[in-house]
Amino acid sequence: QVQLVESGGGLAQPGGSLRLSCAVSGNIFSTYVMAWYRQAPGKQRELVAAINDSGITNYSDSVKGRFTISRDTAKNAMYLQMNNLKPEDTAVYYCNRKQGFRQYWGQGTPVTVSS
Repeated sequence: QVQLVESGGGLAQPGGSLRLSCAVSGNIFSTYVMAWYRQAPGKQRELVAAINDSGITNYSDSVKGRFTISRDTAKNAMYLQMNNLKPEDTAVYYCNRKQGFRQYWGQGTPVTVSS
């Protein structure tokens, strides 16, 4: 089993920044893909950004140039630096990890962007 715990969500003003963290523990494989997803009220969960064990990243078009995904292998952690936040970024953000034939989810951390 793998446990994922997100933190760092909260309220930000448009144009502001937040940094999300995801702490990983448990039976961790060296080969994996980790990602941030988000789900806004009334909408489907969507991929925001992903990073694999080689450090290769990809982003949704809606956040490209504003968000940065990173990882710290020594700390078993993943991060999402969110800059120039927009009201449409308001959602619950989830940490996700895929390894082997399984995937794991965190409990989510809410982000609200409002003036």
